[in-house]
Amino acid sequence: MGMLNRLRILVSRFFTATYPWPALDVILPGGRYLHLVGSIHMGTPDMAPLSARLLQKLQQSDALIVEADISDSGSPFPAGGSELPLHARLSAEEGRRIDRHLQALALDVASIDNLPYWQIALMLQAQQAQRLGLRPDYGIDFQLLQSAHLRQKHVIELEGAQSQVDLLKALPDGGLTLLNDTLEHWHTNARLLQTMVSWWLESTPGIQHATLPNTFSGELYDVMMTQRNYRWRDFLRTLPPGRYVVAVGALHLYGEDSLPELLKKD
Repeated sequence: MGMLNRLRILVSRFFTATYPWPALDVILPGGRYLHLVGSIHMGTPDMAPLSARLLQKLQQSDALIVEADISDSGSPFPAGGSELPLHARLSAEEGRRIDRHLQALALDVASIDNLPYWQIALMLQAQQAQRLGLRPDYGIDFQLLQSAHLRQKHVIELEGAQSQVDLLKALPDGGLTLLNDTLEHWHTNARLLQTMVSWWLESTPGIQHATLPNTFSGELYDVMMTQRNYRWRDFLRTLPPGRYVVAVGALHLYGEDSLPELLKKD
């Protein structure tokens, strides 16, 4: 058998089906079948309910695997903050830039004044998503979690909410790079959100052939994307035999050192 034919067989075994949502199937050694779903943490009303075919996948699975179980209404973020006032921490130009965004979002600086940079960045991102019509209760992972609990399916966390907060707390300079990236790539982030929403609304999502912008600086991308992909890959390798629906942020299925690429090496 020629090398090309062997490669085709390998690819066909890895990408075993196509779906009208961003997903692919991965078969790991030892009888472990993963349905990797490219989730979006906030969605639009027309992204609900989930496809009956996807819910059937969930019904036939042994467990749902998510980054964190966010079905609990409690927030993992600390209430209030103890940082210096925001404008005392920023340069004059940085202060003017964030003031422009706060004004556009109709936010008062007092609501974020003493928060760490990483938390301000997440709040601005959430406000931007809401301005685009996205809501947390229509997010894919939230809907999958609700369906899993309804079906009494086991839920497994890759990280957990507190681990995600600890990761953000450990960012250098209180997450200033995350805040700066959020502001610098503001319009690009909006287009990226719209692209990912389209993957769930179109019958032939284009995630595998997409050309997406990188809205993280190099070091931040390594921490927020690459290192987590490696940890998740190692975790998924330890699963017992069975069938699993694995919902992770859609961008983790895309690009170099993506979760599928790392698993494919198995």
